[in-house]
Amino acid sequence: MIDANLNRLKEGIRVVEDIVRYRDNNKELSCKLKHLRHKAKIQETLELLKERDSINDVLRDTIKSELNRCDISSIIIANFKRAQESARVLEELYKLYSAQYSENFKQIRYELYALEKAILIDASQ
Repeated sequence: MIDANLNRLKEGIRVVEDIVRYRDNNKELSCKLKHLRHKAKIQETLELLKERDSINDVLRDTIKSELNRCDISSIIIANFKRAQESARVLEELYKLYSAQYSENFKQIRYELYALEKAILIDASQ
């Protein structure tokens, strides 16, 4: 669960980061997203990789709702939600192992909430 959610968190942030960087040419927000993506790390990466079994993931197949995006905003929203949910899962799981990691993922989640508003609401005004 940790490996999958860590990957999902970084991937979601990266999608939004690239849109803000290449479409919007917004250095400030893309740098904030990049910093946040780099903050989403743990030391035990190799240990997680040893246990990865993506081939046998029971929910590996794409569902129809994942294929439906009507515009770039829907892609941004979907990826913010993906990243926020993953940060929450990591925050909760790490309460069992590391208060420091748990707090880090909580901070990431709240920063994602603020960036989502800045990108989708504040930047459009």
